[in-house]
Amino acid sequence: MFSNPSQVWSWWLDGRQQKDVVLLFSITIVAISWISWMINKSRKGTTLSLPPGPRGLPLIGNLPFLEPDLHRYFTKLSGIYGPIFKLRLGNKIMVVLGSPAMAKEVLKDHDTIFANHDKMAGALVATYGGSDIVWSPYGPNWRMLRRVCIQELLNSGSLEASSVFRRQEVRRTISDLYAKIETPIDIGEKLTQTIFNSMTSTLWGSTLKGESETGVAAEFRHAMGAMGSLLAQPNISDLFPTLARFDIQGVERKLKDVMLWFDRIFDNILDQRLKMDKEVEDEKCKSKHGKDFLNILLKIKEQGDPKTPLTMTHIKALLMDLVGGGVDTSSTTLEWAMAEMIHKPETIKKVQEEIEAVVGKDNILEDYHLSKLHYLDAVVKETLRLHPPNGFLIPHTPSESCVVGGYTIPKDAGVFVNLWAIHRDPSLWENPLEFDPARFLTPDNKWDFRGNDFRYFPFGSGRRICPGISLAERSITFVLGSLLHSFNWRLPEGTKLDLSDQFRGVIKIGNPVVAIPTPRLSNPNLYTQISN
Repeated sequence: MFSNPSQVWSWWLDGRQQKDVVLLFSITIVAISWISWMINKSRKGTTLSLPPGPRGLPLIGNLPFLEPDLHRYFTKLSGIYGPIFKLRLGNKIMVVLGSPAMAKEVLKDHDTIFANHDKMAGALVATYGGSDIVWSPYGPNWRMLRRVCIQELLNSGSLEASSVFRRQEVRRTISDLYAKIETPIDIGEKLTQTIFNSMTSTLWGSTLKGESETGVAAEFRHAMGAMGSLLAQPNISDLFPTLARFDIQGVERKLKDVMLWFDRIFDNILDQRLKMDKEVEDEKCKSKHGKDFLNILLKIKEQGDPKTPLTMTHIKALLMDLVGGGVDTSSTTLEWAMAEMIHKPETIKKVQEEIEAVVGKDNILEDYHLSKLHYLDAVVKETLRLHPPNGFLIPHTPSESCVVGGYTIPKDAGVFVNLWAIHRDPSLWENPLEFDPARFLTPDNKWDFRGNDFRYFPFGSGRRICPGISLAERSITFVLGSLLHSFNWRLPEGTKLDLSDQFRGVIKIGNPVVAIPTPRLSNPNLYTQISN
């Protein structure tokens, strides 16, 4: 949720927010004289060669002209103004990059200058003041959080140790689908539930049980929904940073109330875990419960680092990052993959044949099989090329004015990288609009997620590349492979797939994908096998 690059602006695009539009105009008209004076004062004596871009209205800039599907709108403007252009959104300058060369200048050549993300008032509240890895400013705390994530949480050993939790949730989904064979399934809804359960199990494992687990999961999802609604509301603090301290609309205040809700949930989980660890004296038994991420984080906190210690606030913020940033993007990617493959049934057949050769039809797909499933890996890569869920990288901001592509990007501007456009650029990709996993099966196998090739970098590049790549890749591939290995899928009679998309924070498929599963494994007992 909080790694979404455009939620703060998407409110303008929703026709249901007309009352908020009126509020915005009323307040900005009152403040126009003072704000204009501040703008002129800050620019006095400067001669910046800003990127080109469409002309806007006084004070509010290009806000009224934004189109609902930002990814397509930005791509259209790139065709008019070139691979780097600017927009004025209120008092904020936003620069959009739409080519590998421009992305490389920002994310590699000037990586240090652009090492910070563009701060948004609501996102900072929702992450304990930017105590997480996404919004924490570049510096010692961020480096500590990065080290914790890469070296401790998301290394191959930790992911392998926590795979039991993800496996259990996927097996529950397979069992549930088996109980509903020959019944139309809303794939997106089912995948969102699966990824959410898989993520929370990976984070705190078996800390909660029975009714407690079910109740906390429901409460957590409800709180996430409330927070998402607030983050999508218009916030003058983001359009006019000089007014941020006044919190005119009370968005930050309401978010603080929601954060109290999350605090109660996290405190409950932490109390249960600490109680569990205290009661378990046998180290062998203790290690049985110690494969989840929370166990790792609490151990790091206990060990302590006198210079940059990991605090309980950091732990809560990291948990928020992993759930908020991983659930919606992963489930959206999976729904797109299923949609494209149902549209091209031969791709499903190839995946199923590959899994049968590696796993067989009388066994269950396991995490350790994934490294041998090259076509399935190519399917995931092609889905992330054609349908990167966010469409844009989290906006960066320069710590000082910097020349990019011959134009000056002023300090504190927001910088979007239009992944969606780059991944579909016909000068970079052959038949870019076609879903073709084979393009990622080249002999040199050069395509990866490391962000070194600026034709394909769905997880970003440079210092701020997404630290959760390994977890996302494993989770998406395992869920997709399990669904295709366990079932055949067909559309309900008389229905058609709609592969159009729409921008709603993430780039979602136009209409939900509804399909009917049919079992294909040889032993029915495999469908009800939840644990080892």
